[in-house]
Amino acid sequence: MERVNHLLQRLLGNQRFKQRYEQMKRYILEHPDVQPFLRAHERQLSADAVDRSLMKMYEFIEQHGNCRQCPGLERCNNMLPGYHPNLVVNGGRIDVEYDRCPKKVQHDERKRQESLIQSMFMPREILRASLSDVDLNDDGRIKAIRFAERFVAEYEPGKKMKGLYLHGSFGVGKTYLLAAIANELAKRNVSSLIVYVPELFREMKHSLQDQTMNEKLDYIKKVPVLMLDDLGAEAMSSWVRDDVFGPILQYRMFENLPTFFTSNFDMQQLAHHLTYSQRGEEEKVKAARIMERIRYLAYPIEITGPNRREQNI
Repeated sequence: MERVNHLLQRLLGNQRFKQRYEQMKRYILEHPDVQPFLRAHERQLSADAVDRSLMKMYEFIEQHGNCRQCPGLERCNNMLPGYHPNLVVNGGRIDVEYDRCPKKVQHDERKRQESLIQSMFMPREILRASLSDVDLNDDGRIKAIRFAERFVAEYEPGKKMKGLYLHGSFGVGKTYLLAAIANELAKRNVSSLIVYVPELFREMKHSLQDQTMNEKLDYIKKVPVLMLDDLGAEAMSSWVRDDVFGPILQYRMFENLPTFFTSNFDMQQLAHHLTYSQRGEEEKVKAARIMERIRYLAYPIEITGPNRREQNI
C-alpha cells in the first residue's frame, strides 16, 4: 500500500487538486472562528505545524458552526452530542478538545438532581416542581414556602429539624409543594424519597409473601428526608398502623430524620382515622401514640384554594 505522504505529494502535483487544496487552506486560515486562535498562538506554532493541523482546524470550524446553530441538546449534530470544541496547542500542533456545552451541563445537573429525588408510586413529572412556581394566594402556601426555604437553608444531617404536615382539600397543591421542596434539597445534594402512602402500605402487605418487607421498611426508615404523600387515603389496618407506619415514625423520631406529610385530614381527623381499623375496632391509645410521633416530626399547615386538577380538565 502506498504511503500516505507519497499519495499526498502525488495529489499536490495535480494542478486541479492543488488549486482546491489552496482554496480550502485559505478558507480555514482566514475563517473568523480560527483567526483569533492563530493570532494568540503565532509564536508557538510554526508554518509547518499550522499546515499539518488544517484538518483539525476544519473539524473545529464545522463543529463550532453546529454549536452556533444549536437545535437543542436532543438534536445536537456534533460528533459528540452535547460537547462543544475548543482549539488547543498540543505537542507543537493544533488539536481539538471537547467540553460539555452549557445545555449539556444544565441537562446533566438536572439528571443529577433527579437522581437525588427518589420516588415510590409517584409520577415522575411531579418531580419537576419548583417553589418559585407555587401560587402565593393564601396564607398557608406563604407559610409553607417560608418554612421550606428555611428548612433547606438550615438542613444538616443529624440535626433535629421538623418537617411539614400539609393538610387540605383535594387538588390544592400539597403534593406539588412536597416535590418542590425535594427539588430544592437536591440542589444542595440532599437525598429525599417521596412515597404515595396507600400504594406503600399495599406493597408492604405483598412483601410479606416474598419476605422483602423488612428490607423495604428499613430503607424507608433510614432515608435522609422522607415525604409521605396522601396519608389517610389508605384503608388503615391495625397491622399497617402498628407494624409498618409506627416503626417508620419511631425510628425517624429517634434518629432526627426529617419527615414530611400530606393529607386531606387535619390532625384531629387523622387521629380519628387511625383510631378505627378496617374491622371497626376502636384503639385510641395506639392512634394517640402515632399522632404524638407525627406532631413531634412535623409542623401542621393548612393549604387552601381551588381544586387545580379540576381547573386543568
